[in-house]
Amino acid sequence: MKIQERTGAGGNRAGVSAQGGVGERLPTAPRERKPALAALAVLLILVGALGATVLVLRAGDRIEVVRVTKEIPAGESPKEGVNIASVLVAEDTGIKYVKWSQRRALEDYKAKSTIPAGSVAVGQMFAEDGGVPTGKSTVGLSLKEGQYPSTLKQGDTVAAYRVATNGSSGKGTDRGGAGGSTPIVADARVNTVASKNDSTISTGNLSVTLLVDSDDAASLTAAASAGEVSLVVVPGNSGN
Repeated sequence: MKIQERTGAGGNRAGVSAQGGVGERLPTAPRERKPALAALAVLLILVGALGATVLVLRAGDRIEVVRVTKEIPAGESPKEGVNIASVLVAEDTGIKYVKWSQRRALEDYKAKSTIPAGSVAVGQMFAEDGGVPTGKSTVGLSLKEGQYPSTLKQGDTVAAYRVATNGSSGKGTDRGGAGGSTPIVADARVNTVASKNDSTISTGNLSVTLLVDSDDAASLTAAASAGEVSLVVVPGNSGN
């Protein structure tokens, strides 16, 4: 009996060992790297980032409007290629932007007051008849060569002197000549300077419009009607 029990016990041990061997995992082959999948993942990340950027940029609708590139004096009109250009801005229904598509119609309007360069144009800045600032007047001049600097341009600040002409008697020259010390107007603003070709076809003179203090308008007009006005650009105050 003892011999059989030992034999049986030995058989049980052998059986347990055999079962343990069956449950052991077999070694697996190392995973293969797939560079194509890695590249695709990176590409998807970049596309996602780009899409997020586009959404941010499109968060506010943008419209093309008029921007002032050069100062527009009071009473003057905006003109493409001269003092306005296009710019994109975020649309805002509370602001009456002048759309770039309206730029041709805008040329029929005039600035109510001086509009500085860099401003975005809005409807309130313009009117059909323009406007002159309080206390100011505009005076038109017809000047011969020698009565104005050849470089005279819109936006310049000038002094207007009374000068004697060949047909004048010399009256009024006590107000100062081109080289005198007492100008008729010390700081007039050049609102417009007509094209020399347009001005000289019929009269041979250059047409200039000045913005001056109302108190100086009468004396300047009197001198202008006699052809006795000469303009000098004030140093350091010429337009850009």
